[in-house]
Amino acid sequence: MRKIFFAFLFLCCGGAHAAALIQDTEIESVLMEIIAPITSAANIASANVRIVNDDDFNAFIMGGEDIYINTGLLTRLRTPNALRAVVAHELGHTIGGHMAQMSARMESEMRRSMMIQALGIGLMLAGGNSSLGAGVMAGASGIARQSMLAFSRDEERIADDMGFDLMVRSEYNPNGFIDVFEQMNDMTFPIESKINPNSVNHPLTSERLKNVRDKISHLGNKEFKSDDVAITKKYDMVRAKLVGYLDSDSRIKTLYPTSDKSDAAIYARAIANMRWGNLAGAAVGTRTLIARNPKNPYFYELLGDLEYRYGHYDDAIAAYERAIELRPNSPQVETALSLVLVERDGDNDNARAINLCKRVILTDESPMAYWVLARAYGADDGRSDWSMAEYYRMQNNQKKSREYARRAKSRLKSGTPEYIKSDDILKSAD
Repeated sequence: MRKIFFAFLFLCCGGAHAAALIQDTEIESVLMEIIAPITSAANIASANVRIVNDDDFNAFIMGGEDIYINTGLLTRLRTPNALRAVVAHELGHTIGGHMAQMSARMESEMRRSMMIQALGIGLMLAGGNSSLGAGVMAGASGIARQSMLAFSRDEERIADDMGFDLMVRSEYNPNGFIDVFEQMNDMTFPIESKINPNSVNHPLTSERLKNVRDKISHLGNKEFKSDDVAITKKYDMVRAKLVGYLDSDSRIKTLYPTSDKSDAAIYARAIANMRWGNLAGAAVGTRTLIARNPKNPYFYELLGDLEYRYGHYDDAIAAYERAIELRPNSPQVETALSLVLVERDGDNDNARAINLCKRVILTDESPMAYWVLARAYGADDGRSDWSMAEYYRMQNNQKKSREYARRAKSRLKSGTPEYIKSDDILKSAD
């Protein structure tokens, strides 16, 4: 049975925010174009966007300069400038060193909590009021929690202020914050209106909305850049792509009814039709998009995915090659092309797939590239075992990664690059 290839490549993301990451050349390039003015204003040229397959309306950082953005946020934020505001807030955390400060504060609160608990134990052991000692112990964790919540709320306020300043510095309208907070307020007001503002780790959305409106009122008549038609259309296409691949039938029909003849709507419906097995409907939509936009590489990528599902390997390869011609250095498209080459298995197809996968791994490492590379090498080649070891390494499956690394070392000549890399996997797991 043929394997089905999606335009997205999914990776495993470890840590506190464990979720699936999506790698997609179109989405990543558009988002980076949108946020470039903010990263430039923040003097963080190396920041990258990581797309998290999570329906929550959220974005976060994890201590480095990368910004993690949930698909739930992307599909709901209506404008590129609203996305800039979100990223500006997250970079405010980065500039402020908030992750490091939070870690240090947690350590400090833990020490303080332990000291208070020790005092409670001392009171009990000294023969004093045992209920008082127990109360002191019980209250220690509550004191630490309230202190951390207050600290977190302060950092969120600081990140809002820094993000606002980044928007102004980048010359994009800080009204993007109002767009975000108004959407958040619509979602959270029924809950926030009933809770104690000191019991949550963020300021209430109503407070954040008021603060940003006050700051905007002090800007006077300052003029800002607006999103042009081209970047707005690109962002609309990104949202449509995500909705088409990830959302339910009912939501897709609500957001992109058949009466909507825009490129974004046709894109979402074509992807959804392919996903549901309606290949004929997907093909009509895809060819309509190509006729309207003959130089858009991502529509040829979608055509390649469709032709592959039909089992038309030659046509799929031609479509992927056209996509790469229009948009060189497209790792996900190159991986898709490699997979079809391996499955077609014609003269020199495997050799070409190996070269493509190696290039992808050097530029934008992904589990799928290693998986296709293993197939291209073939089961009789020890390099296939090394490729699978790397595949499972990226999936955070240490047991399987070590198993394949051991097999690779037993079959490969000592000193070869794949032997050394397999040995590195085994050593890193010790």
